[in-house]
Amino acid sequence: MAVIDWTQIDSVFLDLDGTLLDLHFDNYFWTDFIPRRYANEHRIALDGARSTLFARMHALRGTLEWYCVDFWTHELGLDIAGLKAELRHLIQIRPGARDFLTALHADTRRVVLVTNAHPASIDLKMNQTGLEPMFDRIVSSHTLGYPKECATFWTHLQAIEPFAGDRTLFIDDNLAVLRAAGAYGISHLLAVIHPDSTGEPVDPEEFCGLHAFEELNGFSTARETATSAGAT
Repeated sequence: MAVIDWTQIDSVFLDLDGTLLDLHFDNYFWTDFIPRRYANEHRIALDGARSTLFARMHALRGTLEWYCVDFWTHELGLDIAGLKAELRHLIQIRPGARDFLTALHADTRRVVLVTNAHPASIDLKMNQTGLEPMFDRIVSSHTLGYPKECATFWTHLQAIEPFAGDRTLFIDDNLAVLRAAGAYGISHLLAVIHPDSTGEPVDPEEFCGLHAFEELNGFSTARETATSAGAT
């Protein structure tokens, strides 16, 4: 179970896909829906389309292009943003995430969405879920020019959203991203164990795993308790 001393946290950074939102939407879109559309568009066999697409995706994994709607629109000759909108009904908030965000929003801590998602994808998902007002700031790696896996991303983030690494909690489902954040100096890191509700749990390896957001509830009480103790 994730244990956080909320008296030591001033900023909360949250990933989007696989952390706040069920990763099933993205996994289904890229591994099933897009290969079928690509095969139909280019009149090739589905197996061939899968092989071509997955090889290209594997080569780009962890780069800004891998997350870029504009790049894949040009690369595949498909309207990626429009096709995502067709499947918007599959966009789902992970259990407990809305309640967690609601509680954070009512608190004094800084709440920042820190995502590799392209702005077009962020807009679609915020419109579908209504989560946008819950954040003090939304930062896309495409705005900063580097993916979260890159050290330079965190340097650029610090420049626009100052934070103390030892007083920041960061939750993500991508272990490479968590490692980059840890290398930059963020001390409190949690890895989502079940990012895709239709898939198998993920080994958090060296990180503390987060099974459910309910594990993190009660943070306001912790702060209130600390404040009361300091006043006596």
